[in-house]
Amino acid sequence: MNQPNENEKYAPVGVFDSGVGGLTVAREIMRQLPQERIVYFGDTARVPYGSKSRETIVRYSRQIIQFLESKGVKAIVVACNTASAFALETIRPEMKMPIIGVVKPGAKVAAEITGNGRIGVIGTEGTVGSQIYTEMIHRHNPKASVLGKACPLFVPLVEEGWLKDPITVEVAKRYLAYFKESDIDTLILGCTHYPLLRTMIREIMGENVNLVNPAYETAQGLKRLLMEHGISNDGKVSREPMYQFYVSDAAEKFKNFANSILPCEIEEAQLIHIEE
Repeated sequence: MNQPNENEKYAPVGVFDSGVGGLTVAREIMRQLPQERIVYFGDTARVPYGSKSRETIVRYSRQIIQFLESKGVKAIVVACNTASAFALETIRPEMKMPIIGVVKPGAKVAAEITGNGRIGVIGTEGTVGSQIYTEMIHRHNPKASVLGKACPLFVPLVEEGWLKDPITVEVAKRYLAYFKESDIDTLILGCTHYPLLRTMIREIMGENVNLVNPAYETAQGLKRLLMEHGISNDGKVSREPMYQFYVSDAAEKFKNFANSILPCEIEEAQLIHIEE
């Protein structure tokens, strides 16, 4: 491993997602690594990723990483389950800097904490269909039984702000009935929007089911990754902004959503034509 130069410690971490869901990951990084700067990109023009092909998601991810590299980031967090599932292993060998996705950290924790070896995964059609969580869980716990369920309506309901709406509760009950009948003891919230529904999912599933929030686990994984590479920010104050946000469309809508869930107020999200 190359010896990091002193300035690299103070460079920001790049975080990207297909839209606003990855803000739950950014929020956990802000909470757990408050000294780290963040450059966030939300691909709001091309959301959702969950229904797109592997080739398309790899192409989008490469474009975004190139943009984040132009912003001088020191590490990249793929804060999108679908991109983590479809693009990460293809892109990792091309990278000069550390990169982490959201699937591996959540899968590892789920494999470790399950008591009866029955684990549920909710996510987009792309994430669930890819079987990536099953594959990652089996690396740590080969005997685990993994049950997946796509919950495509959760994302638009979250983005509409209907977190506690009776309609959302009804939809959640229908989706989660599958797991209530399956005797799982651990459920992975396998889409970055879903932690915002955690309280409601907890009420439906009951206290005996462990809920795994990959956003939280990814921030923990990032902390370890930066330390391993010797590039953790030791708290030096920078004149650069702590947090920068970029999107490919609908900047005002993104900003309003971000300000409803982040621990700090963001003044603007800049529009970037990512394909140019």
